[in-house]
Amino acid sequence: MSIIGFHGRKEMQWGMGHPKKPRRIKIGIVVKKFAIVMFSHYGSTCDMKAVLQRVKSSRVEVAGRIVGQIDHGWLVLLGIGKGDTQDVAQNVADRCVQLRGFSDDQGKMNLSVQDVGGSILIVSQFTLYADCNRGRRPSFDSAAPPAVANELYDYFCECIRSTGVPVSKGLFQADMQVILTNDGPVTLIIEKSA
Repeated sequence: MSIIGFHGRKEMQWGMGHPKKPRRIKIGIVVKKFAIVMFSHYGSTCDMKAVLQRVKSSRVEVAGRIVGQIDHGWLVLLGIGKGDTQDVAQNVADRCVQLRGFSDDQGKMNLSVQDVGGSILIVSQFTLYADCNRGRRPSFDSAAPPAVANELYDYFCECIRSTGVPVSKGLFQADMQVILTNDGPVTLIIEKSA
């Protein structure tokens, strides 16, 4: 093992007996690669996020009034990010409907919400985009602006409704209380890039 030291503008290495600059160059390359990866990750298009909870029943209340409720089916918490499109919403909606998360006669997850005659309660939740990596207050910069999110939220609900699955909704941008009986519990996450 060798130790590298610096004196003025000269680089010396003890243990090998001669200057060795390539090591410093290699470190620079590693740093550049790391920076490129980080930039690529944080600069990528956001994923639409859907958190599915299999429920025996669920309802949404606003100011003590029930605005949406279902019996058995999926409670979907939907996060819409910057860059999400109608194509992405359609894809995620199709997955929610087709996902086999309900048990068959053998107790295996083999049935979709359509197969069991269930319903879907959809609640918009921008907090799924919280970035909690720095500081103590979460950042929501990756969430879509409210006007865009509301439009895609409505479109997502219509995509599911068009499959024949009964749909119930929360109230966009309202202070909601979500009450549920999680069946299992089973909680699944769907993410789709634009």
